[in-house]
Amino acid sequence: MTRKEIRAMRRYVGTDLEHDLVVIPQGERSGIAPPARAVPVDPDDASEREETRVAEGLAPDGEEVAERRAARELHDARRIEGPQAGAAAGRPHAAELLPRAADPDGSRHDHDAAVSEQLEVNPVAGEQRRRRARPVYGGPRVVGGSHTNRRRRERKHRLHAIALLALVGLAGCGGGSGGSPSIAVQPAREFRLTTYIVGTPTAGKPTRIAYSIQQPDGSHLTKFKRGAGPHTGVHVIYIRDDLGAIVHHHPRIAADGTFTDSVLFPSGGPYRVVIDVYPQQSTPQPNFQLFTRMQVKGAYSPQPLPQPELTQTVDGYRFLLHGAPRLRAIQAAFLSFTVTGPNGTPANFTPWYGALAHAIFFRKGSLDYFHTHVCAPGASGCTSLLGGAKVTGTSSTPGKLSVGVLVPVAGTWRLFLQCRVDGHVLTAPFTLRVR
Repeated sequence: MTRKEIRAMRRYVGTDLEHDLVVIPQGERSGIAPPARAVPVDPDDASEREETRVAEGLAPDGEEVAERRAARELHDARRIEGPQAGAAAGRPHAAELLPRAADPDGSRHDHDAAVSEQLEVNPVAGEQRRRRARPVYGGPRVVGGSHTNRRRRERKHRLHAIALLALVGLAGCGGGSGGSPSIAVQPAREFRLTTYIVGTPTAGKPTRIAYSIQQPDGSHLTKFKRGAGPHTGVHVIYIRDDLGAIVHHHPRIAADGTFTDSVLFPSGGPYRVVIDVYPQQSTPQPNFQLFTRMQVKGAYSPQPLPQPELTQTVDGYRFLLHGAPRLRAIQAAFLSFTVTGPNGTPANFTPWYGALAHAIFFRKGSLDYFHTHVCAPGASGCTSLLGGAKVTGTSSTPGKLSVGVLVPVAGTWRLFLQCRVDGHVLTAPFTLRVR
């Protein structure tokens, strides 16, 4: 392609803002139809393309030198925009018109407008020119961005700053040796559970399991809450993954902090083990949980969760839930139950593990856990907490239970309502929907 042909090039701009470069011979400048194939342009993508400066072996004439000089831009970190393209015969810079996929020069940062046009118009000639071009620097360069891209980057930087300020607010600041502030993030307080199982857990056979809890400093936890009420010691709960079986124990704790449980698993399958710990400490949250998993040998066929029902019968005792529950996550609510014996008389509850009844909640699928209690009026250590909410279940009349509900997330939950009546520990399961 000759220089005259290059100077005679015109660009067709369609109504849909697509661009193409057309070579117009000297004698056919008028009546030329627009090309059938146009190159789509993303105006925001122009600032991200880096081109290679290619050396032109031929000596340019005066008009071409002036055109190149006017098209050059100054790229720096302050986003200083280059001169308008009016000096180049009113044409926009080629880098603003050609998409990244159509750039034949790859990512070698070609900043020469005239040469960029030649590369696009005549790929063969461009390839020949690249063979004659001198080696150029192909590393990264700072390039100016369009107004839209600048706004995106500024918004991104603001979000980073907000996140940093939030981290400073949570972690606190400390002075360094030079007096400048630094972020001091403390390590998380981690309690660790150690489990020792004697033999292989097998359904229908007693299994002995020993537990110990290591504190963040590595020492064993030996001090637990004691006294009246259910919020003492440790609660050990084994829940099968399909919520079809549950075992709930409060094992005794030895002086060295270890506690040993003897478990008779009702069936085989995968179980999640919840250790609900009440240490001897004065904090707003009186307890924390540790978890482990256990595979029990024996037949196991996962069962679908039953639909919500208002009545359950366990060993001849009838549990009746009054009204359709309307429950929401992290909102304290109450469920009213009536429990009657085989002869229809109200059940006489006796304390079991420090409470008249235990309400144990597990969420379907995730096995999220929460635990509330029902106590006599005025009993201490019976209130359950979750964030800023709290709930206390009560029972002042034989056969009547007011069960507190406070679960962390919405979903389908399984309530295991446990109580001791006439020396029998009963477990009545109910399916609940929480919004």
